[in-house]
Amino acid sequence: MLLTISTTYQPATDLGFLLHKHPDRFQSVDLSIGKAHVFYPEATKDKTTVALLLDIDPIDMVRGKKKFSGKGFSLGQYVNDRPYAASSFMSVALSKAFSTAMNGTCTGKPELADVKMPFEIKITSLPAPRGGELLIRKLFEPLGYQITLERHILDDKFKEWGESKYFTLDLSNELTISKLLSHLYVLIPALDNDKHYYVSEAEIEKLLKKGKGWLEQHPEKELITRRYLINLGSLTRQALQRLSEHEDAETNTELDTKEDIKKETLHQKRLNLVLEQLKKTGAKKVLDMGCGEGKLLRMLLKEKQFSKIAGMDVSYSELTKAKDRLHWDEMAPKQQERIHLFQGALTYKDKRLEGYDAAAIVEVIEHLDENRLQSFERVVFEFAQPKTVIITTPNIEYNALFENMKTGDMRHTDHRFEWTRAQFETWAKGIAEKHNYSVEFEPIGEVNEQVGAPSQMGIFNHGN
Repeated sequence: MLLTISTTYQPATDLGFLLHKHPDRFQSVDLSIGKAHVFYPEATKDKTTVALLLDIDPIDMVRGKKKFSGKGFSLGQYVNDRPYAASSFMSVALSKAFSTAMNGTCTGKPELADVKMPFEIKITSLPAPRGGELLIRKLFEPLGYQITLERHILDDKFKEWGESKYFTLDLSNELTISKLLSHLYVLIPALDNDKHYYVSEAEIEKLLKKGKGWLEQHPEKELITRRYLINLGSLTRQALQRLSEHEDAETNTELDTKEDIKKETLHQKRLNLVLEQLKKTGAKKVLDMGCGEGKLLRMLLKEKQFSKIAGMDVSYSELTKAKDRLHWDEMAPKQQERIHLFQGALTYKDKRLEGYDAAAIVEVIEHLDENRLQSFERVVFEFAQPKTVIITTPNIEYNALFENMKTGDMRHTDHRFEWTRAQFETWAKGIAEKHNYSVEFEPIGEVNEQVGAPSQMGIFNHGN
């Protein structure tokens, strides 16, 4: 399957800067089911064209998570249109090959990222079942695209068989490259419901991220959302509700600024403070012990300071969520090289935990039985021994200030304990003295004079 993007913006060769792909080079990107090749059929000051060619391996495709049954004959999983039709494979390839441009960044010439340019786009073999030309127009025309369509017949030799569901689509519009790529990323798979990946709640996040700034106002947003999420009712309802909430927020821009800004959650404050401390250390290699669904990992990935990032969790399902929310399958190869996820426990010695400059252990220790804390201490401070260890845990003294809680109550049914500030400091100082670390303490959240802050942080630095 082939997609080309052309521009006559002067100089047209600036397209290479925008896409972070040099016109003189043939480049390839690995996909889970083959490769995507990027090259320039023409590159002059007057007109430059970039081509994205997908080379799909049908055997790898069958080995993947989703099997194509063919819905009609036994070899349908091997003989089907997926290697040739512009579908969800194309969206993943766009995101991997042009991720920086899709995110609105242009390193070589930053000013180009916000420039609206004239673009011509050609997509061959675009399937549009259950809608055809009318569906394609309903999706693209409200976004300002001029459309030319050519519908393919099923077979040149047997014209009586009629027309197929496949089109060659020519588009033209003047817009930024990030908007263009986001439109293609969402609308191509919305036209073809046969996704090659498992559709879960993580797809809602992708849809809202790529549709931000245009999907909320699209007259066919319900149709796009439903088809993008392959008509799964519960996911579609969630996505539309969030789109509606965002639209309502946009219409209230004249309200007082203080009311418009959502209050930062305690957990986000906690993660922001942990990130701030990690950046201060100058660490390059960072480990998130008990990474859960990967919120801190996503923040770490945005910081160029961290060249190696690892996330460990005892729960395989949480690691799966983390991988989905990191958009692992769409991540550029260099980003994938930076991050490693693995399953493990904080109470067992593990060679994989060694060699990191810093480790973050955010709201984890309270989930351990207190009689296992000595094992945790040895695993982290004796064996793994990062130069910096940051630990956060709830402050039980603060709980009485929460609605529907009283003194002595714990915040979560899975918490084995919650400590006072004095208990946490005594435990932390004992560890620091025993393992040649120094330790400092920081409050997290609004501080109350009597009971302190909602959470507490210990920052351990090795004496060497």
